[in-house]
Amino acid sequence: MSRIRRHWLPWLVVVVVLVGSLGSNAQSDPRGPVLVGVLLALVAVLPVVLAQPRGWMIATSGACAGGYFAAGYAAGPIFMALPVVTFALALSLPTRRWVGWAVVGAALVAAGMILNPEGARFEGGPGRGPWADGRGPEGDLSLWQAFGQVALIAACGAVASALRSRNEARAQRQRRAVSDERVRMATDLHDGVGHGLAVIAMQAGAALHVLDRDPEAARRNLEAIRAESKDSLDLLRRQLARLTETEVEGGSAPRAPEHGLADIPALVERVRTGGLEISLRLDAERVPPEAERAAYAVVQEGLTNVLRHAGATHAEVSVVRTGAASAAEMVVTVRDDGRGSDMSGKERRPGMGIVGMRSRVEALGGTLEAGPEVRGFRLRASIPLSGSSAGGAEGLA
Repeated sequence: MSRIRRHWLPWLVVVVVLVGSLGSNAQSDPRGPVLVGVLLALVAVLPVVLAQPRGWMIATSGACAGGYFAAGYAAGPIFMALPVVTFALALSLPTRRWVGWAVVGAALVAAGMILNPEGARFEGGPGRGPWADGRGPEGDLSLWQAFGQVALIAACGAVASALRSRNEARAQRQRRAVSDERVRMATDLHDGVGHGLAVIAMQAGAALHVLDRDPEAARRNLEAIRAESKDSLDLLRRQLARLTETEVEGGSAPRAPEHGLADIPALVERVRTGGLEISLRLDAERVPPEAERAAYAVVQEGLTNVLRHAGATHAEVSVVRTGAASAAEMVVTVRDDGRGSDMSGKERRPGMGIVGMRSRVEALGGTLEAGPEVRGFRLRASIPLSGSSAGGAEGLA
């Protein structure tokens, strides 16, 4: 309704009804004072510009318009008062809050038109046309005009309700898009920055441990910290730029770089330089890009959890493609020899990282299993590849 009130069109409707009612009654011979008829017309159309619309205003408008007709005032722009009010309020209010009042308003205005003492005046005034008394071979003209008025009111209400539903659906889609973008950004920050901080903490601890007896090893740890912190800061800047919709180097803020299977060895090596022994098996080719990104995210989050929670000395990372072309899948496994089943109930609760990984994998039709073993913790994701771009490529080979 606020958008309607800020527009000039509703005010134009009020002016047209007011001036038109004044002019039509001034040129005719109404049964009552002209001022009363003009006031009835004004009150009938006024709800279109009121700040706080209420459903009962439709019934009030119908009562004023019906009284106008029943009192014998001249026809004119008053015909569009109730349809316009119904349209404006139906566009602003839920259907349940106005439809009952619209029925009352339509009944009142139709009764006023039928009770009009000079129905012929709807056809241009008394004495004009072949049926100057307002009646013809089809019956009372005012009765048919009342039916037409009711139909017009119903049509205006239906159109406004459809527009309102469309606007609400659009707003809901926009809210969902904003929410999805926030979740995506939070996941990217957790996966990227969270992993980077975990690696930095591990490298710093390793550097402190060997600082006195092996300065060269400490240097390697510090170099790894510098590289990891730079990557994490770059990711953080990109996400903040997207969040604030700022410009970066004259263009739109770019998305975070998309990692794939080719980046997994470098990821493992960064973690390995901190002292955690990691064995890597990477045996997956011709994998769709979306599956590659999901696999990288699973490995990254798995290693982050090993660093933060497991207290492990060794981890195994495996990315293997299995099955034939019609039932191919990629299995990603991260296993460690840490605390595993000794973890407390609070630590074993799935956090944001596992929830984010599960959503990525399930979006591709896969499954994710995460849980402790007798010794250590295992993370296993199964991502189907059949029917994807990879499968199509094999079919062409």
